[in-house]
Amino acid sequence: MFKIGIVGLGQVGKSTVFRILMHAQGSPSPLGKPEARVGVVRVPDPRLDRLAEMHQRRKTVHASIEYVDTPGSIIDLARKGEQAALLREADALAHVLRAFQDESSAAPGGHFNPARDIENVELELMLSDLAAVEKRIERLEKDLKKQKSPALENEYQILRASKETLEKQTPLRECAFPKEQERAIRGFAFLSAKPVLYVLNVGEKDAGRTGAPEELAAGMGIKPRPKTSVAAVCGTIEAELAELGDAEAGEFLASYGLKESAISRMVRSSYQLLGLISFFTVGDNECRSWTVRAGATAHEAAGEVHSDFQKKFIRAEVVKFEELAAAGSLAEARSRGMVRLEGKEYVLDDGEVVYFRHSA
Repeated sequence: MFKIGIVGLGQVGKSTVFRILMHAQGSPSPLGKPEARVGVVRVPDPRLDRLAEMHQRRKTVHASIEYVDTPGSIIDLARKGEQAALLREADALAHVLRAFQDESSAAPGGHFNPARDIENVELELMLSDLAAVEKRIERLEKDLKKQKSPALENEYQILRASKETLEKQTPLRECAFPKEQERAIRGFAFLSAKPVLYVLNVGEKDAGRTGAPEELAAGMGIKPRPKTSVAAVCGTIEAELAELGDAEAGEFLASYGLKESAISRMVRSSYQLLGLISFFTVGDNECRSWTVRAGATAHEAAGEVHSDFQKKFIRAEVVKFEELAAAGSLAEARSRGMVRLEGKEYVLDDGEVVYFRHSA
């Protein structure tokens, strides 16, 4: 399961965002580290619900993402070995930014300024990475004096390049490293190399604009950056929404000109930021959404469902969700020529329904 660390400065509402996520979809559990909490959130997908309805399956299993709520300010966390290690375990970061004024709780720096806060947090992430890089380089230099090793020399060169980048105050995610070096850098789990979802926590007056987070971000001076995306939530509104039933929630959202919860959009944005796609399977008792990296083959996808499916793979029957929904049934989709037989190397598209054929 993919993991996202929720981070931010003090008094920005990151724990509020985490509590809302958990209130809507489950209960958090302690992670075994001081004050850190973890929760699993399903990725909303109306396509899966439609499949279950079409096939009259009682059970649906959504794809999920794990969120970790880290305690305190990211500035303190990045400087503490144990907590920095906690963040390094995440696949991406959700950086909650205060975008509302509240006299009862002071904003970072005295007044809210998300663009400034991004720069401050980026600097801390880079400093944390730089300290780790310098420590490892020092050790490698000693080891290379004792014994020459191509593997160690390669690691040394990668770290030297990373050090130069960080000293220019450039996050590692913004650098165009060769693919081999990029894979190696991912192995170090540097904080500034992780994709970031900027989560604007806005006030009630901007709640109706959360459906257009890019516009909100631009108005606050936040410029697009490589390997980042933006979402917007109104913590106070989402807290109220979490207390309502489906019908009341729909009316409540409509009063702000919205069609869905900002939390749902945030979860989907997290999923997209990680470069993930969904494919669906329909079993005897359930419809299920599965998660793979974009570019995954049918053979790799079969392994996500069951190791035997991958080992004994013969073919995959594949149909686009939209075509299956239009046909109304798999039998009708087959009669219309919508269902294709694909081999091991077929690259899946998001939203395809797959029926794996395998030997006994």
